[in-house]
Order: sequence, then structure tokens, then C-alpha cells
Amino acid sequence: MEKLTVIKIGGNVIDNSESLTAFLDDFASVKGPKILVHGGGKIASKLANDLGIKATLVEGRRITDKETLRIVTMVYAGYVNKTIVALLQARNCNALGLSGADGNAILAQKRPVTTIDYGFVGDLKPKAVNMPLLTNLLKNGFTPIFSAITHDGKGQLLNTNADTIASSVAISLSKIYQSSLVYCFEKKGVLKDKDDDQSLIPEIKTDNLTSLQEKGIISDGMIPKLHNAFEAIHQGVHEVFIGNSQELGLLHKGKFGTRLCK
Repeated sequence: MEKLTVIKIGGNVIDNSESLTAFLDDFASVKGPKILVHGGGKIASKLANDLGIKATLVEGRRITDKETLRIVTMVYAGYVNKTIVALLQARNCNALGLSGADGNAILAQKRPVTTIDYGFVGDLKPKAVNMPLLTNLLKNGFTPIFSAITHDGKGQLLNTNADTIASSVAISLSKIYQSSLVYCFEKKGVLKDKDDDQSLIPEIKTDNLTSLQEKGIISDGMIPKLHNAFEAIHQGVHEVFIGNSQELGLLHKGKFGTRLCK
């Protein structure tokens, strides 16, 4: 089974040109078929502010109203996506920028209104990913670069969580490839002490996740990250890595971040 690497980067990389340059150098050198999923960074917030559009937050979560959707689509699927594509082309990586609407690549549904109306936020449907499309692109030497914009199949664009997109893509393609999912963020990986970068936990298996939680070694925002990662593994992803975007070059040496596996 051929290996596939699905990598997700967040806004902290995109917002720093030096970090982005270093990351893309490493990404371009990743061997074999690969896919990149990116968030949007602070550019959308700055543009909204410049245009006098105030961000609406409920319980710390951004509401995507009509005007916000227009801005995040312009920034995420436009400026950020095409900048990354151009920079990868300069590194001899044949990148192809996509939103979920392009080629009907990723289908979502507008999040149902319960106590909070999140606006034009998309949740992924089962079998959301167009596996034949992505397989054809990969086999023809393209590297898909996904922004976090999807669609509902009825003409409506939707703002969707980039972590979820990366996971769904890796799960879907695990039927054809031995897929690895890589989440890049600002820490070296899962740490025993969140304030000590030298306390990296190199590997976590399913059966010792509960023990780490009970001891309080894993807590707060890392818990949902790890549960989502192991959910991907249980659905067919071979392994998941969590680590610092600036150390992606260590991935092929088996020394990148924390490896999660069965």
C-alpha cells in the first residue's frame, strides 16, 4: 500500500512569513503523495476590521454571518490558498489549490441551529470527501492544497474546521493508501509539562491514553485533539503525528513530535 501524508497547518504558520517559508521548504520535500489543509490566520480578521465588520463571538466561537463568509472565502480560498500554491510551485511541488466546492471535493451541511446559530458553518457529512477526484489528482502528480471552505451541493459555501477536513480526507483515502495524518501547531508535540518543551511524549498508544488523562498529564485543549486523532486511527488512518510546524523536516527520520498509533 502506497503511503500518503495529509498535513494540516494553522494560522500561526500563515501569519509569519519566515515560519511559512521554512514549513513549505519541508512540506515540498515530503516524499510520495501528500495533501495540505490550511486555516486562515489573522488576515481575515484584519480585513473585516478594515471594512468595519465586527466579529461576533458566542462562548469564544466565531459566528460566520453572510459578510464574514464573504471575507473568509476571499482570504482562505483566495489570497492564502493561492499564495501557498505559488510558493510550492517555486519549490517544484505541483500544487493545486482547492476549496471543497472545486470538483465537488468536500460536501458539507450547514450546522443545525440549536441554542446557538453559528451561521454559515459547515459540518462534514458521512462520505463527504470525493475520493475518486483526490485519487486521480494524486496519481497524476498533483498535490492538493485545501482551504477550509466547503459547500453544501446547493450553491452555498460554508466555513469548516480545518482539523476536521484534514481528518476526513485522511480517513477517506485510507481505503487506498496507508495514510498518515500530521497536525502542525506551535508546540513540539504532546508534553508531560506544557511549559517544558523538553518533556515531549514521543509515542502514545490507544491503551495508555486513559492513563495519561487520569494522571493529569493530558488535559484541557489537548484532550479533544487526541480523541479526534484516535478516532481517525480507529477509522483506518495508519498513524497521527502532532508536532511543531518548524520541525516537519524530522518526519521522515521518525523524530517529529508525538506519534499516535494503535
